[in-house]
Amino acid sequence: MPVSALPFPNIDPVLISIGPFAIRWYALAYIFGILLGWFYARMIIRNETLWGGRAPLTVNDFDDFIVWITLGIILGGRLGYVLFYNPAHFLAHPLEIVQVWGGGMSFHGGFAGCVAAVLLFARSRKIPILSLGDLTCAAGPIGLFLGRIANFINGELWGRPTDVPWAIVFPAAGPLPRHPSQLYEAVLEGAVLFVVLAIAVRMGALRRPGLTIGLFAMVYALGRSFCEFFREPDPQLGFLWGGLTMGMLLSIPLFLAGVAFVWHAMRRPALGGQAA
Repeated sequence: MPVSALPFPNIDPVLISIGPFAIRWYALAYIFGILLGWFYARMIIRNETLWGGRAPLTVNDFDDFIVWITLGIILGGRLGYVLFYNPAHFLAHPLEIVQVWGGGMSFHGGFAGCVAAVLLFARSRKIPILSLGDLTCAAGPIGLFLGRIANFINGELWGRPTDVPWAIVFPAAGPLPRHPSQLYEAVLEGAVLFVVLAIAVRMGALRRPGLTIGLFAMVYALGRSFCEFFREPDPQLGFLWGGLTMGMLLSIPLFLAGVAFVWHAMRRPALGGQAA
């Protein structure tokens, strides 16, 4: 191992194994991400100051929504990975599409699944679509942070070779020290995004429906694109047009959609009075 490289912690990706059943850190990241996001959203709903009055949905509404958003994340994330990152493989091995436990989820697909869940649930309950989307996006970075930490524990989605002092030799990535890009993403796509949205919500973003959605899309797209400069491209795809990666390309329309949401939200008067 190069002197400058840090040792990989070699945490077992399986927390508990009982016979053929195993509880993996990756699964726990999804579970706790959804649970913590659920509790955080409930706190936001109860705080009328943030909405400029009573929230446009109840805690019970969001409790029921959790099932919908969970399905949206899992189905959308898996379908996105199949279509965007490895369609040839899954076309040849269609039975592996449902084997989510084997790994392979796409954020952009999961985001599309969340959008579908928000649209369907909001219409079924006659809840304002943008407000439900804002609330979902405000809580979303919690799951993103935990998911990237789980990627690091699994020793997957590693970074490009480097000689920085904090480089790590990942067991499955060969002998070269690499950027721990999963941790970069955990910080930017998780912690930083959460703080930005929390500040925006505190300053009255929820009074302008769609603003939190737009900020989420813009900040995530920028953070993801930045991290892609340090992350090793998926081997089956490599670099695409002009040296861009699939993560970068998918972030372009996401960023533009975010700009459109922010522009639309800021053109409309704030609910319950002027927001900061």
